[in-house]
Amino acid sequence: MRKKFYFHTKKKKKGKCVFLFLLFVLSIYITFQYLEQSKIKIDQKELVEILLSPNEETSILKEVANILFPTKKEAVKTLIKANYRGLVINQEKTNPTVRLNKESSPLIYIYNSHQTEEYTPSSFVEYSVMPTVQMNNYILEEKFEEKNYQTMVEEQSIKQILNEHGWNYAGSYDASRLLLEQAKNNYPSLKYFIDVHRDSLPKERTTVTIDNKNYASILFLIGLENPSYQENLSFTEKINEKLNEKYPSLSKGIYKKEGEGVNGVYNQDFSPYTILVEMGGPDNTIDEVLNTSLAFAECFLEVISENEL
Repeated sequence: MRKKFYFHTKKKKKGKCVFLFLLFVLSIYITFQYLEQSKIKIDQKELVEILLSPNEETSILKEVANILFPTKKEAVKTLIKANYRGLVINQEKTNPTVRLNKESSPLIYIYNSHQTEEYTPSSFVEYSVMPTVQMNNYILEEKFEEKNYQTMVEEQSIKQILNEHGWNYAGSYDASRLLLEQAKNNYPSLKYFIDVHRDSLPKERTTVTIDNKNYASILFLIGLENPSYQENLSFTEKINEKLNEKYPSLSKGIYKKEGEGVNGVYNQDFSPYTILVEMGGPDNTIDEVLNTSLAFAECFLEVISENEL
């Protein structure tokens, strides 16, 4: 009798485990369908605000259940708070305008000559979301604005400009040059220009660990075909030195480029305070990139604060 009862209990427990597993799989499937059908949209500025807000640790099953019924906006926040932070919901490309008015006097301009460079997705909803280098812009903006440095983030589409002029991808710097000139014309107060990119190397070459925290490594690029490159180099060196001081090994240094097959200028002739910084590579997660963006913002602000006294 005991043996029969034992096998009956064991069978019952096994059946319960199978049921819970199937329920979990079903929950994930329903979540996928919900995201696909609802076509949730969230702009990157709002996402960064969520990224930088306190994160509550909750169980996946509870979050999946919550996703099925709340509003679309709440669903996205729920997903992100359940360790899916840093994800950008794919959406139709638009041509938004910059969030500044005529009375604004921004000092810093952040843009991406290569807006479509992506980082790795990091959740089971990855098929419908994708983090890009443009997210760095809003993280930097958030930190700069906190220190009262008014910042302009460029949101116009490089791809649209390329299409309008019949240029291929190699013309991306020509496209971003038009945006630089437009921004400076509209806001003469602009002084510092940051072109944010992503490297193309594998994760083991774009990731560093500092104090048990993973960062996406930084690489600065200087175009030697800019007649005044020494001024840009001097400014970049100050930022690089500050990074080496505060976050040893985070920066891989300054890569100087010239010659056939490269741009060689990278719009750095536009201003002595124009820099090009690569943060991480395609295999870095947005959390690693977030850590790097915060470190870069801290060091960048310490350098320019000496100029703005």
